Amino acid sequence: MFSRRTILGTIAAATLLSGTTAAIAEGEYVALVSKGFQHQFWQAVQSGAEMAAEELGVKITFEGPDNETMVDKQIDMLAAALANKPAAIGFAALDSQAAIPLLRDADKAGIPIIAFDSGVDSDIPLATAATNNVAAAALAAEKMAEFIGGKGKVAVVAHDQTSRTGIERRDGFLDKIKADYPDIEVVTVQYGAGDQLKSTELTKAILTANPDLNGIFGTNEGSAIGVVNGVTEMAKEDIVIIGYDSGKAQKDAIRSGLMAGAITQNPVGIGYETVKAAVMAARGEAVDSDIDTGFYYYDADTIDDPKIAAVLYD
Repeated sequence: MFSRRTILGTIAAATLLSGTTAAIAEGEYVALVSKGFQHQFWQAVQSGAEMAAEELGVKITFEGPDNETMVDKQIDMLAAALANKPAAIGFAALDSQAAIPLLRDADKAGIPIIAFDSGVDSDIPLATAATNNVAAAALAAEKMAEFIGGKGKVAVVAHDQTSRTGIERRDGFLDKIKADYPDIEVVTVQYGAGDQLKSTELTKAILTANPDLNGIFGTNEGSAIGVVNGVTEMAKEDIVIIGYDSGKAQKDAIRSGLMAGAITQNPVGIGYETVKAAVMAARGEAVDSDIDTGFYYYDADTIDDPKIAAVLYD
């Protein structure tokens, strides 16, 4: 899964802890509620969280619903975490508004909240450890434009329209195309819930309706692999695919040429920085409100660059 060397290489790209003392009171812990477990991305986030916990000498829990459509299930998990009165909570929201009442309860109870990966429409979280998704998606748009010569038709297969990541990646791509590439038309944006099979079927429908399509942007791991599978099943090898995230299937698609390139986040760094900030907040220390964990664009030529390889995951 994630070797110690891989994790250490990834953390080298993040801000390392230094001069830490006793973290939080004995018996207390940090509860992390993620968006799910179905993608390798979340397993990498958990690895980073566990590394920070080990270095700080604290205990953590890490859970998430079975898939990224289960907003109610995630809210139940957050409520259960809150009821157990942890020292702090890390939360990656599936819906940017649904959890706000519970976050208010946490605030009243004096339990600090650290958002990770995807923020909420509230100022209750003391910090958000995440990728600058708008900038990353804008870079994906630039790469798409380069591949198709600055003109043509493209589509987006997004993972959702309720989380901050879904909204920001969609809008970052669309706004960049609108601002800088007037000869590129975005024919449709479809939402596959980050589900590989659903995204495959959406891709096939898009290709059927738009036989002259030039490219598709998939906004997360499941979306991107669904696009690859849909394009392959429709035998449309000339479609330019730009993805987001990593994972073995996406790396294989890039090496083989099926996918032109992708944006990689730093998931281990996201988990690491979330626990670090949560412990600091539990101690009453100030934390930076925006913790930018970085991103890179990678393709077949750069996938083995040590700087990029350190933040890719299988």
